[in-house]
Amino acid sequence: MELKIGEMLANLASTSGIGMLVEDPGYIIMIVISCVLLYLGIVKKFEPLLMVPIGFGMLLANLPLAGMNANPVYEYLTEAVHNGKAGVQVIMEDGSVMYQYVKTNGGLLYYLYQGVKLGIYPPLIFMGVGAMTDFGPLIANPKSLLLGAAAQLGIFLTFIGALLLGFTPQEASSIGIIGGADGPTALYVTSRLAPHLLGPIAVAAYSYMALVPVIQPPIMKALTTKEERMIVMEQLRPVSKTEKIVFPVMVTIVVSLLLPSAAPLVGMLMLGNLFRVCLVADRLSDTAQNALMNIVTIFLGVTVGATATAEVFLSWSTIKIIILGVIAFGFGTAGGVLFGKLMCKLSGGKVNPLIGSAGVSAVPMAARVSQVVGQKENPKNFLLMHAMGPNVAGVIGSAIAAGVLLSMFGVA
Repeated sequence: MELKIGEMLANLASTSGIGMLVEDPGYIIMIVISCVLLYLGIVKKFEPLLMVPIGFGMLLANLPLAGMNANPVYEYLTEAVHNGKAGVQVIMEDGSVMYQYVKTNGGLLYYLYQGVKLGIYPPLIFMGVGAMTDFGPLIANPKSLLLGAAAQLGIFLTFIGALLLGFTPQEASSIGIIGGADGPTALYVTSRLAPHLLGPIAVAAYSYMALVPVIQPPIMKALTTKEERMIVMEQLRPVSKTEKIVFPVMVTIVVSLLLPSAAPLVGMLMLGNLFRVCLVADRLSDTAQNALMNIVTIFLGVTVGATATAEVFLSWSTIKIIILGVIAFGFGTAGGVLFGKLMCKLSGGKVNPLIGSAGVSAVPMAARVSQVVGQKENPKNFLLMHAMGPNVAGVIGSAIAAGVLLSMFGVA
């Protein structure tokens, strides 16, 4: 009886994940990291809507033997053997025809991840963002589009830096796009060009988005004078309903014709905005902003977090990605502020350079940071609506930058 009990305990240990934790400490490290992300999301409130599902997805993926990320196992049968059963016809390497069947189903997260792999989730997120965003400030002040473009400087400078550090052009593109401060865009590009880096890039992108109020102000203050930060800008003109309706249609046509690779992101962004401004599709706008956005956010966060396994995450390349990510974000902020200073000079002091920092596409957090920093210098300063112009321009700019990188190094 004692022998049987011993055998039972041995079998239990061999079929549980506890033994794997002892054999490979990497699992323990990743579980600790996932708990840190959950802490940041829940307690510190750093991007909780994404940090919580990403952290929990990472936890699920690093539980030994749980099989949440397991690939399906297939078997291949000849025509004579398959006996009319439904199967997928496959041409083998030797030219023979076989029929493929699922022998063992994959894990839950394997199937949910197909939305990332096939590029479905990020454009749907963009549709929700479009439905929640007011493009009025950008339409009222088209020059702010240039500030959004200037803030993409960090993407391309970091791309060059990543190449110099030994990353491939595809990997460098995925790392550089972190500088756009747009999580869905970073995930979309990475899933197309370097899917093996999804975990580290997702954590870096969303962590830096959450740290916008910490990272940006020192850069903004270092690059501007007190007098520049005190500039009060003129009130924006009213924007008509017709302008708001024409804008998303025209942007979709122009961007998609010039850069077809950007069409999925820009097209869904503008569709969501059209739902908002046309005033005849309130139910669609509400669904895009709320129910659909929440569902896709859960699937996206959990599955992206699940890509951060010990083998991928615990490496020197991940450390380099984290460092390059903050450099990309810093240069993006600096590019917008410096171009804002140029516009300030050319306009005779009518443009507050602080709004240039909102050219990164962390909507609306970056615009709020511009408002806070400006109001600290001048309590009568109200920059929020002015900063929203470059802020939404940054969303469009990061999508266009993504299209450029995909056109150069990937498949549209």
